[in-house]
Amino acid sequence: MSTQNSATRPEGPAGQPVRDRLLAAMPLTERRIQLATVSTAVLEGGDGPPLVLLHGQGEFAPVWINVVPDLVRTHRVIVPDLPGHGASEVQDGGRLDAGTVVTWLDELIDRTCGARPPVLAGHLLGGAIAARYAVHHSDRVAHLVLVETMGLGWFRPAPSFAAPMMGFLARPTAKSRDRLFNQCFLDMDRAGERTGAQWQPLLDYALDRARTPSVQVAMRGIIPRVGVPPIPPGDLARISVPTDLIHGRHGLQVRLRTAEAASARYGWPLHIIEECRDDPAVEQPEAFLDALRTAIGVAGDSGASGEEPT
Repeated sequence: MSTQNSATRPEGPAGQPVRDRLLAAMPLTERRIQLATVSTAVLEGGDGPPLVLLHGQGEFAPVWINVVPDLVRTHRVIVPDLPGHGASEVQDGGRLDAGTVVTWLDELIDRTCGARPPVLAGHLLGGAIAARYAVHHSDRVAHLVLVETMGLGWFRPAPSFAAPMMGFLARPTAKSRDRLFNQCFLDMDRAGERTGAQWQPLLDYALDRARTPSVQVAMRGIIPRVGVPPIPPGDLARISVPTDLIHGRHGLQVRLRTAEAASARYGWPLHIIEECRDDPAVEQPEAFLDALRTAIGVAGDSGASGEEPT
């Protein structure tokens, strides 16, 4: 993989080598694009119809590392760091609210997808951003895929998740990170085994970003304004693009019952990933790929699925 403009990225000396190691393991090229008030790091690769992947809060583009190699076989894959996350820097004190992130995403699609509407898939906070975008711009999206998405109701994670989450945000250390990640995954050791040599760099970069003041500021701004409050049901009902939900059976951040209620209310197919909590693309990548391909009608060879459509 090649990288561009690495000397201009707003990364500290501790985080950049780890990020470079992650990017070197992905079949994507990084470039920087100015979108709204955000100097945005974007990873791109593959050929075919465009597919935009939006990660969750506190994450960064390389968290899709377990599924990108398969997806670039059939799609042009576009993976940005969300505003204020990873290597994407919010400039001039820009306010991170729903209007800003919808504008940011609209400009991203315009700059990276050309005239062809993309499949838009978002995880947690990324799902809330994707859904808010589709409310106003369904005509610019070919298919919407919401993964463990926030925004379908008030964000009220289980107490067993909320306590370590607050502990990690207040004091990001390797110990508090691992305590939180043990709640993100049903089996953290298995997630590490499936990720292989890039697991430790993912952990290291997550800790580095959590310790970065600009990321901390962005998190304090974007989560309360975009992730925590529900998108009004009337707005969600206005989404006219085909929409599917993917959800881990044992998720602690957004409960399965929230996805089930949205599926019933809006008629969106729900694909349940077994043996999984909050991050199917990391913990159960083969099942995630099967669910995604089923949702968007693409045949694949990712192997046996642990996914159960409802």
